[in-house]
Amino acid sequence: MRIRGKPPSKAYIAVFVCFVVKAIHIELVSSLSTYSFLGALKRFITRRGRPSDVFCDNATNFTGANNKLEALKEFLFKKETIEKTNLFCNNEFINFHFIPPRAPHFGGIWESAVKSAKGLLNRTLWDARLSFEELSTALAEVEAVLNSRPLSPLSSDPNDLSALTPGHFLIGDALRALPDPPETDTKMENLERWRRVCAIKDQMWRRWSLEYIQELQLRSNWTQASPNVSVGDMVIVHEDNMTPQRWNLGRIVAAIPRGDNRVRVADIRTTKGVCRRPIHKLALLPVS
Repeated sequence: MRIRGKPPSKAYIAVFVCFVVKAIHIELVSSLSTYSFLGALKRFITRRGRPSDVFCDNATNFTGANNKLEALKEFLFKKETIEKTNLFCNNEFINFHFIPPRAPHFGGIWESAVKSAKGLLNRTLWDARLSFEELSTALAEVEAVLNSRPLSPLSSDPNDLSALTPGHFLIGDALRALPDPPETDTKMENLERWRRVCAIKDQMWRRWSLEYIQELQLRSNWTQASPNVSVGDMVIVHEDNMTPQRWNLGRIVAAIPRGDNRVRVADIRTTKGVCRRPIHKLALLPVS
């Protein structure tokens, strides 16, 4: 609840990542206390199910980090935190693991998710001051955007233009965004409270969708030839001004090679018909 004149307080974000399908769950934590952390873990288990194993950063990974992480390091090192966490996990038949000290690469899966969520929030929220409820809404939007990314074709049928997403493993279907009117004013401070949250979601979607497509379009070094796209491949077609959590998916129906046998243009069948695009506007799904 917002109180006029009350100074802002610090909040924390807990990110849970599935090791199998890379689905992401984000929880907002009010403080660095053992009960707040266990509360976030309980909310995760209640909504997503009980995991068999939980892996966590070792606090010594934060050695040498800036002072803002000192409180987090002290919290994870507290004997009370470790004892109560282990007791809770043992009662729930969950194996709680810390990765080895000074080995952050052991947590590469969740580090990637943290980087994506943190990058989206930093570039869209900036210094916006949100209430606890508004920040919870913004985090839920970030979670939905990240879990809407296409992973692989939903079936081998060449006429099927649907893609499998992490959302399918969470709710059994693709995640859909509620329609909101587009915000024409790009200055956050000029918007009303609720319109500001909607604008944050739109900005997050525009940034994330572009970054995800660019990530899939990474080419190897020029000393190695990249494979050509081929007929039947499912791709994401880069289009501007797509509505949140909507990806323009299609299948290649014709690959047009040049004199050097390199495909630089392709015809793609989408839900709106067949279109021709250069390959730098196409991104193959990460899992074939």
